[in-house]
Amino acid sequence: MKKILITSLMIVFGSAFAQTSDSTTAPTTDVATTTAAVSPEEHYARAQELAAQAEVAYPIPFYDRDLWKAAVSEADMAVKGDANREYRSYLGQLYTTTQWWINGYRIWVELGDLTDEEKVWAAETAAKLAYMRLQQNDKAKAREYVQQGLKWQETDSLKALAKRVM
Repeated sequence: MKKILITSLMIVFGSAFAQTSDSTTAPTTDVATTTAAVSPEEHYARAQELAAQAEVAYPIPFYDRDLWKAAVSEADMAVKGDANREYRSYLGQLYTTTQWWINGYRIWVELGDLTDEEKVWAAETAAKLAYMRLQQNDKAKAREYVQQGLKWQETDSLKALAKRVM
């Protein structure tokens, strides 16, 4: 497991080093200039690559894992550079995967009309948030999450939560 993590990090840092060391014409290029030159498409591709590495490196996805955090950051940079639907949806998927439920939920709500695949992601996010609110004895907010989740997709977990909050 450690070998996979070390190898993944070496690949990530190696590619970052290769990109910054190729600029022989401008030796005073700082990191901000290099980062600004990266297109949203490149950020999106990096996010996908880092997420694939993170899936291999970590048995359970959490945002606090370095590769997952880097994947989310790259996807966020892609959205900031070009807020197209594909990039925002992928960022929502990463937030949901890394159990950052509230950020994922916000993206699903912002996207509005979701595809069938996105509805699965969104319903999972709503169910997790509703369950957490129930654990905090906040039935009103849990009900909101359940109602929104049921609009996206009627899952067994949302139906069970609905019985507790409705």
